[in-house]
Amino acid sequence: MRDKIERASVPVLTFLGRLPRLVPFFILLVLLLAGAIAGHALGFVLMGLAALFVGWLLYLAWPRLTGSERLMRSAVVLLAVALAITQLFPRG
Repeated sequence: MRDKIERASVPVLTFLGRLPRLVPFFILLVLLLAGAIAGHALGFVLMGLAALFVGWLLYLAWPRLTGSERLMRSAVVLLAVALAITQLFPRG
């Protein structure tokens, strides 16, 4: 299954590789900020997309990462998921 996901990801990764280095970062930042501002269902969707994007990159990079890199990147994915859930179920 991993091979299929990696092969299917090649066109997207190739496209992202052609972009200036900061563009994917800014896209992710815009998704997170728009999700924080939008709130509720739309915020959940936008932050969920950000979490999926980061999780997908983590999955692809997993075999080449060290233990501490895996831990830190997993923490980022978990934080993005927590932010998405918080948008869906806000306090008060």
